[in-house]
Amino acid sequence: MNNVIVAGGAGYVGSHTCLTLAAAGFTPVVFDDLSNGHREHVQWGPLEIGDIRDAARLDAVFAAHRPVAVLHFAARIEVGESVKDPGAFFDNNVAGTINLIEAARRAGVETMVFSSTCATFGDPVTLPMDETHPQNPLNPYGRSKLMVEQALADYGRYVGFRSTVLRYFNAAGADPEGRIGEWHEPETHAIPLAIQVALGQRSHFTIFGDDYDTRDGTAVRDYVHVLDLADAHVAALNRLLDGAQSTSYNLGTGHGTTVRELIAGVERATGKPLPVQMAARRPGDAPILVGDNAKARAELGWAPSRDLDAILGSAWRWHQTQT
Repeated sequence: MNNVIVAGGAGYVGSHTCLTLAAAGFTPVVFDDLSNGHREHVQWGPLEIGDIRDAARLDAVFAAHRPVAVLHFAARIEVGESVKDPGAFFDNNVAGTINLIEAARRAGVETMVFSSTCATFGDPVTLPMDETHPQNPLNPYGRSKLMVEQALADYGRYVGFRSTVLRYFNAAGADPEGRIGEWHEPETHAIPLAIQVALGQRSHFTIFGDDYDTRDGTAVRDYVHVLDLADAHVAALNRLLDGAQSTSYNLGTGHGTTVRELIAGVERATGKPLPVQMAARRPGDAPILVGDNAKARAELGWAPSRDLDAILGSAWRWHQTQT
């Protein structure tokens, strides 16, 4: 059997990974409470509705589907909300993950691919950021992910539960066929916000700070196509199934895009000018966040294959279908 449990598989990165898993011969069994995911995005395997904190529900799903591995995307991700309510993030992201790991172990499953984040690093000390970069998260969201990374390291060291941690920088773009895409409520991510301006749903795009020490004064971020991230998950899964030990990878492009370059790219993709307003820097925003992918290249054979224009073109096509 090639069933895999995909916790959080109705969400953005999870649903695109289900698409890629199916193409690679796996059957993704989505386990999701639909609090942030969307039933419409579960198209490549069965949907099991449940909460990762519900041990009995997890046991029933593992028994019914007998998966060979778990891919774990189910998490609260809003940084601002984590500052307002850290307990909810530790409850879901940390306690929920431990519950999921223990359910997997009870079912005889000993491998997990874990969706983590560059937010575990905090402010950049060296750039681009590789896997040895110090981990000093700036908020409860990043800390919750780091706590899980540390727990997974101990599970691998002491009881043989093997995992691969994949740290994203900025997931972006959509399925080029328009079946699924980026859908958050409320929306806080730069590319969908800019596209909403192009669609006339917002009056302007806000640039937070143009006095950074970067090539045009605006902050630099590392955008990776969501299907490139999905490819990395499948590569990591196959490597674990082949017996690899626990490790982690940073999934960046190795270079970044300024906010002004992003705006220019959205204008190319949409054919529309974007009204822009300037605002002060936001507290906690780093000038540059860029990931080094050398380890993923060497060990997973992974590198991003879709550039910024492909990201923006696919995102534009997706958002047009949602109006």
